[in-house]
Amino acid sequence: MPHTVISQELLKILVCPICKRAVKLKGKELVCVKCGRRFPVVRGVPNMLPDELR
Repeated sequence: MPHTVISQELLKILVCPICKRAVKLKGKELVCVKCGRRFPVVRGVPNMLPDELR
């Protein structure tokens, strides 16, 4: 499987939509550094919707 690619520039501006803290790329997900919520990255596009809207 190919590795998920998100540019460093995009990672610098993305934040958790719930607590507004930074996120880090871990495998195929973005993980909030504060609350630990996980957001999938599908075909290179982060799905940053809260759980109840997915």
